[in-house]
Amino acid sequence: MSLRPTRVLFYVAGAALTLALAGCNAGGPGPTAAVTGGTGMQAAGGGNVAYAEFKTSAFPYRGMVPADSDNDEKSRPFLDVNADGRLGHSSPRGGLLWEDTNYNDRHVLLAAGPDFDPNRPGVMIVYFHGNQTILARDVVDRQQIVRQLGQSNLNAVLVAPQLAVDAQDSSAGNFWRPGAFAQFLDEADGKLADEFPGTSRGTFRRMPVVVVAYSGGYMPAAYSLAEGGAGERVRGVILLDALYGEVDKFERWIEQARGGAFFLSAYSGSTHDENAALRAKLQRDGVAVENDLPNDLSPGVVAFVDSGDVNHDDFVNLAWTRDPLADALSRVDR
Repeated sequence: MSLRPTRVLFYVAGAALTLALAGCNAGGPGPTAAVTGGTGMQAAGGGNVAYAEFKTSAFPYRGMVPADSDNDEKSRPFLDVNADGRLGHSSPRGGLLWEDTNYNDRHVLLAAGPDFDPNRPGVMIVYFHGNQTILARDVVDRQQIVRQLGQSNLNAVLVAPQLAVDAQDSSAGNFWRPGAFAQFLDEADGKLADEFPGTSRGTFRRMPVVVVAYSGGYMPAAYSLAEGGAGERVRGVILLDALYGEVDKFERWIEQARGGAFFLSAYSGSTHDENAALRAKLQRDGVAVENDLPNDLSPGVVAFVDSGDVNHDDFVNLAWTRDPLADALSRVDR
């Protein structure tokens, strides 16, 4: 099974911010947020954004790739190459990737649409991006995730960790660790409170979480659900052409969360077979499955959307409709 990388495109509008973040990949400081629209964020990408360094983000990671009984894989060191003190990871698709360039960025994108009101009931969207991605260049500028969030009219904040930097690799890093996703959410609650004057950690801790994964983001999403320790806080999952593997983990989460959360997987031909396999497993176990996009993504909904012959690389921008993430989030039960 071959995972298609996210296509690398550059936009002039994001060039300055991309350059500002270039030093972050080597552990340098992130951009300074200006106060805009009453928040401690910059106006960018059709909303307000900030970049915060997290202690609990995906990387750096010096642990093990865990044993996986679902895939009959044995545990092994993640950093399995040492070239005169320079550590690297042998990626199945990306080849040799280095810690100091590809796995050393602790930054997390925090964002909200222009109409977000932290004093109203809200939702926290955790977005796991695909391969060959940099937050500013791709998530904000190319995929237009922040604009789509605002366009959805869902009162929500976005939290998107930098995974492997601009690399063909889907490694989950620290999200492989049991309980790590819960720790990440706890830190996100505090970081968001820092960005929104007049709020507290509790403001964001009360928000239910919707996990969104695109493409190679399936791996950290699957382990966050299976091992993350977030429990009932996760109220929904949206996969955007992302079911490249870990089908059994998603199946178990759906069945354990039955009635308490929703699951939506939209796909192209790129992940058709994996989606068909998951649908069949769920139906075999008596889970009611919808084969179209429901009007409401409410607790208990399990839906699969065949988007047909669309380009995987453009899926976040154009799938069953233009701006598919905005469309999906607009259906989230409030």
